[in-house]
Amino acid sequence: MADRTVVSLVRCRDYEPERVAEAIERHFRLLGGIERFVKPGDRVLLKPNFIAPRSHRQDATQTHPAVILAAARFLKDFGARPFVGDSPGWGDVQSCAEALQLVEPLKRLGVPLRQLDRPTMRRVREGGPRVGLSAVALEADVIINLPKLKAHGQLLVTLAVKNMFGCVSGKRKALWHYRYGGDSARFCRLLIDICYFLRPALTLIDGIVAMERTGPSRGVSKPLGWLIGGTDPLSCETVCCRLLGINPGQVPLLRAASRMQFDGLDLDRIELVGDPPGEPCSDFELPTLAPIRFSLCRVLRSKLRQMWLLARRPKLTSST
Repeated sequence: MADRTVVSLVRCRDYEPERVAEAIERHFRLLGGIERFVKPGDRVLLKPNFIAPRSHRQDATQTHPAVILAAARFLKDFGARPFVGDSPGWGDVQSCAEALQLVEPLKRLGVPLRQLDRPTMRRVREGGPRVGLSAVALEADVIINLPKLKAHGQLLVTLAVKNMFGCVSGKRKALWHYRYGGDSARFCRLLIDICYFLRPALTLIDGIVAMERTGPSRGVSKPLGWLIGGTDPLSCETVCCRLLGINPGQVPLLRAASRMQFDGLDLDRIELVGDPPGEPCSDFELPTLAPIRFSLCRVLRSKLRQMWLLARRPKLTSST
């Protein structure tokens, strides 16, 4: 029988910086200490959910800047070399960070921003497809996954696993939507394969304010007051379903993981540490599911727009 996995739950009622910093430090303590995950000098990719240049004051589309800054500062104080990287669906990592007012605070901390570019082909599982993963992500010593808890119009909710899809460079993500999107289970298997190939050392899910009703963007903010952490992304997803009052069998990605016989999907086999979960949320609004597949026209139009946007922006520093 597989060992029990551990998921940490920490209450955090808002994004006041000191409160968020205390919550993140507590997660590390609950999960065995920062030394379990990082060594001084390690290059650590902090992988938030950046999707488009939108302010956190508009909606809860992206990982809140307070969570990113608190994690970066904690790692810097330990002696690691964190950097913040993503490959957003629209715009680039610089424009998303600007919209979140992250650029100057990160600069003051000495934490670089990196576009997850330079695709390198990797076979994400034996016999599986070769995927263009960012060399920037592959070259990091450690990845810490910082997803946003939110509704998603194609996958019902996105909680931990899909955030690692952002390590697929540029519009290659849209091409996978086109290639695999006609089969929901196949697309979810791809997301799981990518996540577990990249093996984030730690996942910390921003559920302080979640997003409901629609997604992956322009939904409705939903205060939940939770930061959720763990070493196994699927176990974190299972616990998030418990917090939201969702049957995991409703979630396409967790159904696919069950068919792949992953451990960590049974709440009875997950050890919860930290704050008690309390009663599940009873009114989290889920979206009506739409097709996953993108049309070829949409892929090409999106690619052209992205090329135009990137051509107009200055290059990011490559220092880490």
